[in-house]
Amino acid sequence: MRPQKVLDIEILTGLTKVFRSKGYEGASLKELSQETGLKKASLYHRFPDGKQEMATAVLNHLGEWVQTNVFQLLLDNESTPQMRLKNGLSEISKLYDRGNEMCIFRALSMQAGIELFEEQIKNGMKEWITTFKEVGISLGLHDSQAEQMALQVLIEIQGSLIVTKGLGDISIFENTLQNIQHTYLKD
Repeated sequence: MRPQKVLDIEILTGLTKVFRSKGYEGASLKELSQETGLKKASLYHRFPDGKQEMATAVLNHLGEWVQTNVFQLLLDNESTPQMRLKNGLSEISKLYDRGNEMCIFRALSMQAGIELFEEQIKNGMKEWITTFKEVGISLGLHDSQAEQMALQVLIEIQGSLIVTKGLGDISIFENTLQNIQHTYLKD
């Protein structure tokens, strides 16, 4: 058996880059091929259902990353809620490369993508809200207040990514994360 020339993580990284920048409809097979280092036939060999399977793989990959690197930190009862929040926000900054990268939910929720990935996007957003709600509760907020704040966190993160990209100023995203921390910790 021949060794794989392109590692799976490299493929997912390339696919993620294209889908984040072009969205589902805008991502061409040529661009997906170039970014992954695979020929079109090899892409179809790995993803027989084509572009939709590639995008699903990206959603799953990023979902697993967020679960491991963000949500587990935010819910880790061995750390104080304050440290969990700070560490989680730091990982969110990494996820979006300090605001340089778009959210995959946004990229895949435009045009035909929303119909194809609506359930995954909805579930992913609900998980963000549930996790930040738990952070709020651990910091002493009432259930409804914690849920409202968690929803606001999702809105602020998503909105700041769009404004950051539109104005070309990554400080907007970083300031948003600092404001989220300040809102929760009142520091």
